[in-house]
Amino acid sequence: QVQLVESGGGLVQPGGSLRLSCVASGSISSINFMGWFRQAPGTGRELVASITSRGITNYVDSVKERFTISRDTAKNMMYLQMNSLKPEDTAVYYCYSAPGIWGQGTQVTVSS
Repeated sequence: QVQLVESGGGLVQPGGSLRLSCVASGSISSINFMGWFRQAPGTGRELVASITSRGITNYVDSVKERFTISRDTAKNMMYLQMNSLKPEDTAVYYCYSAPGIWGQGTQVTVSS
């Protein structure tokens, strides 16, 4: 079974950028659905962005035009480029791969 490990979280000022990375322990070329979820304190886990094996992407409205999801099957990696970050983007971000595989999460804090 594939395992996922995220990296790239941290503290950033409003308006700043971060790039999250997710490395898989095995090939992701046949995985149809991968995505990034986030969970802020006291809230449920929210799907932020997703990407299919054909490269079709979807975003929650609150991050459209600011976040970009991508995947590199040659490196077994998935990324989330986050620009123009806002305090409300503060959350733990999780990498997800169908069917039901989660990373351990990486904290993103947007604060001045």
